[in-house]
Amino acid sequence: MKNVKTLALAATAVAAISGNAFAADRTDLHGTDYKWMQFNAMYSIGEKPDNQATGDQHNYLEMEFGGRSGIFDLYGYVDVFNLANQTTEHGDKNPQEDPNLRTSKLFMKFAPRVSIDALTGKDLSFGPIQEVYFSTLFNWDGMNGNGVNSTFWGVGADVNVPWLGKTGMNLYGFYDMNAKEWNGYQFSANWFKPFYFFDNKSFLSFQGYIDYQFGADEDKTAFVPKTSNGGNIFFGLYWHSDRYALGYGLKGFKDVYLLEDGAGALALESTGWSHYLSATYKF
Repeated sequence: MKNVKTLALAATAVAAISGNAFAADRTDLHGTDYKWMQFNAMYSIGEKPDNQATGDQHNYLEMEFGGRSGIFDLYGYVDVFNLANQTTEHGDKNPQEDPNLRTSKLFMKFAPRVSIDALTGKDLSFGPIQEVYFSTLFNWDGMNGNGVNSTFWGVGADVNVPWLGKTGMNLYGFYDMNAKEWNGYQFSANWFKPFYFFDNKSFLSFQGYIDYQFGADEDKTAFVPKTSNGGNIFFGLYWHSDRYALGYGLKGFKDVYLLEDGAGALALESTGWSHYLSATYKF
C-alpha cells in the first residue's frame, strides 16, 4: 500500500510528461516534503515459507508509513501477527509450546534512501531516470539469534516506466547480520498505478513490488538448505478513497529468502502462490 495523495499525484504527473525524464526542483530543499501513515488490517492465505505442520494462514495489523524530508526518502512498516493470539486449524502464527515451532509476532521493514541529487545539488536525471539515491533496507523480526536480522546497501533510482509511471528501483548488496557476512545481491522494484477513476474521485490502482535475491552462496548442508537465488513478486488490485482502501493481492514466491523449496528436515514450502486481503484507514 502507498499513500493515495502523494503517489497518485506523482503517477499522474509522470504519465503526463510522455516519457521524458524530469528532475526534482531542489532550490528549496524542503519544498516538496511530505509524510503519510496508514493502518492495514490484513489476512494472508498460503504465505511462504510454509511449514505444513503449522498451517499457512494468519491475520495481522500493519502500520505503514513514509515520506520525504530534504535529502531523505523513507518507506517502512511494522506488522503484528495473530492479534488475538488464537490457535486455529490452519494458523501458521499459532501459539506454540515447542520452541522449534515458535514464530515471532512482529516483523519490521525500514527502507531509508538518501537523494544523491539533493545531497550534491546536481541534476543527475537522464532518459527515464528521474532521481538517484543511496539506498538501504533493513528487515527485522522480534527474535534474537537466528531470527530475521538482515540489511541491504546499494544504489537506487526513480524510473519512468511505460504505463506504470514512476517506479522505484534499487540494487543492493546483502549483509546477513546474524552470520556477519556479505552474501549476494538483491534487486527491488515497486510501483503504484491508478488506472480507473470514479465520479466520486475514488479510483482503482494496480500496485506491487518485486524482491529478487541472486549471487548468494548455496548451503546444502544447513538445517534448512539455502539456494543461490530466489524472491517474490506481488500484484495488487486496490480501491482507494481519500480515507479508505480495500484490496486484494496475489503474491508469487520462488525459493523465497533463499530457502530451498521442500528441502531439509522441515521440508518448508518456499515456492508457490499466496493471497492477501486488505482493509485500510489512512491518517
